[in-house]
Amino acid sequence: MSAVKEQTQTLSFQTEVKQLLQLMIHSLYSNREIFLRELVSNASDAIDKLRFEALAHPALNEGDTDLKIRIRVDKEKGTISITDNGIGMSRDEVIANIGTIAKSGTKEFFAKLTGDQQKDANLIGQFGVGFYSAFIVSDRVELRTRLGGQPASEGVLWSSTGDGEFTLAPLEIAARGTEVTLHLKDDAKEFLDDYRLKSIIRKYSDHIQMPIVMKKTEWDQEKQAQVVGGKSGDEDETVNQASALWARGKNEITETEYEEFYKHVSHDWEKPLAWSHARVEGRHEYTELLYLPGKAPFDLFDRETKHGVKLYVRRVFIMDDAEHLLPRYLRFVKGVIDSNDLPLNVSREILQESKDVEAIKSGCVKKVLGLLEDLANSEDTSQKEKYATFWGGFGRVFKEGLGEDFANRERLLKLIRVASTHNSDDAQSVSLTEYVSRMKQGQDKIYYISADSFGAAKNSPHLEVFKKKGIEVLMLTEPVDEWWLGQVEEFDGKKLQSVAKGDLDLGAFDDEAEKKEQEKIAVELKPLVERIKTALADKVKEVRVTHRLVDSPACLVVDENELSGNLERMLKAAGQKVPASKPILEINPAHPVIERLKDSAEDDFADWASLLFDQSVLAEGGQLENPADFVKRMNTLMLKR
Repeated sequence: MSAVKEQTQTLSFQTEVKQLLQLMIHSLYSNREIFLRELVSNASDAIDKLRFEALAHPALNEGDTDLKIRIRVDKEKGTISITDNGIGMSRDEVIANIGTIAKSGTKEFFAKLTGDQQKDANLIGQFGVGFYSAFIVSDRVELRTRLGGQPASEGVLWSSTGDGEFTLAPLEIAARGTEVTLHLKDDAKEFLDDYRLKSIIRKYSDHIQMPIVMKKTEWDQEKQAQVVGGKSGDEDETVNQASALWARGKNEITETEYEEFYKHVSHDWEKPLAWSHARVEGRHEYTELLYLPGKAPFDLFDRETKHGVKLYVRRVFIMDDAEHLLPRYLRFVKGVIDSNDLPLNVSREILQESKDVEAIKSGCVKKVLGLLEDLANSEDTSQKEKYATFWGGFGRVFKEGLGEDFANRERLLKLIRVASTHNSDDAQSVSLTEYVSRMKQGQDKIYYISADSFGAAKNSPHLEVFKKKGIEVLMLTEPVDEWWLGQVEEFDGKKLQSVAKGDLDLGAFDDEAEKKEQEKIAVELKPLVERIKTALADKVKEVRVTHRLVDSPACLVVDENELSGNLERMLKAAGQKVPASKPILEINPAHPVIERLKDSAEDDFADWASLLFDQSVLAEGGQLENPADFVKRMNTLMLKR
């Protein structure tokens, strides 16, 4: 191998790469051994890609189908080399994959960094550092690579000390693939020990499908010579099990192996919450190993980010991020699906239309939901805590399924968790099943309020009568809630009813004396109601006396089939057109402000009515069309007192 110095080019890392290198070197110092896991994982991916590409283009094999990862140690030079005979890279791919960070969510990643090394280490693990982890232990890194199918002269030598620049030079490379050579720092020479490297491989990379090969130590060779009668035999040994972990029996796999395999397929450094591993036989044969992550990635809501599981066909890697194998609301699930039925040349288009894929998808959804149900319904406190962790990280995404997955809607409804007036805090810990079990005698509806925050929901005037009568109300405060509420009408035979929609009927909780008194008051206040309606004719559809209020003078409601005030505000904020409609103003006959309104002078009445309306808008978290008029009107009335 020889490079042409005249064609050597020095380039600068992308700004984000420089930041990542500095953060990583300092934040991950205490867990330096992960560099080997990351580089071996990259080598494994490169071999997987070659196997897939070679299905359609056998020439890429170049006569070498003995795929493996080789690790060499040179104690004199102080180097470790990780070599694979995978797909390799072209010059442009080297620049794109190593000189820049092309993945989506980069801005969000850097925005969430805190400066706390421990917290940043976890975030860096989520982001995935791959190749850059080499600089945790190296003061110089060299990469030699050639893309499969290209001539030997198209090889590339990449080199950097991690200080902000890297050099590129052409290199004659006979065999395709990639070799990464690490020139270890003085304080990282511990990794030159063969036994240390082998223990790291067995700890983190035992599940890798292809052999990870190292030279036997002198002690190993002497021991083998004694066994075979004086001949040392092959000097190489395969360090890992070199078999697809998901293809092994569950009783053969340790918890640690499951956890390390998750880190490999997800590029997450933290342990998964739980996993499902099963082999399905019958009309459709496939193996699934699916994981629930321990926390949501920072780019979970980035629409450009690809989500999905790895797809294999008869142990042959086909694609990453096979999004058609699970619905969008389960896009956080990581893992592997290995089919015996799909063709090796399967494409994303075929996945979208295949009945076999639909069957696999349906089966995997049931497995994931079953896993969640086991956590949610367990009597074991630690399992329940895992479900609470899951819901805190992925609840918003999971609720999307209520509007998408009609076949599993009842199961999904039992799994959702929301805040409610039953608790004093905003914890989303109440299930619909628990709510129904606490319903008061005579209650036939599940009451809820939707708002843009927990504070707005908790302090809404609409809750006053429910608090007085001890009726629990669910508090739904996420944008996705408005969407699924439009799709779901009932649970367990009980209608879901917004406390801010329609004419509230709590007659089952009123005695006869209360009902008669309410009817009497409605008749007495009819003239006042008509006056208010006339004063607010351009703002309200109707004005009526209500008994849903206790402490507030008035509130706004909408008809049963109209958009809630919260949803209307959300749509307007998103720039969408909203059908023209007017709310209903309900007044509290027992409130002093209403008494004051009855006695107000005629020339002040319109201002009082408008002030009452504007206060009701603010109380439910809305925005006034003309705040200046509101202030002016309020000041005028205050000065007249």
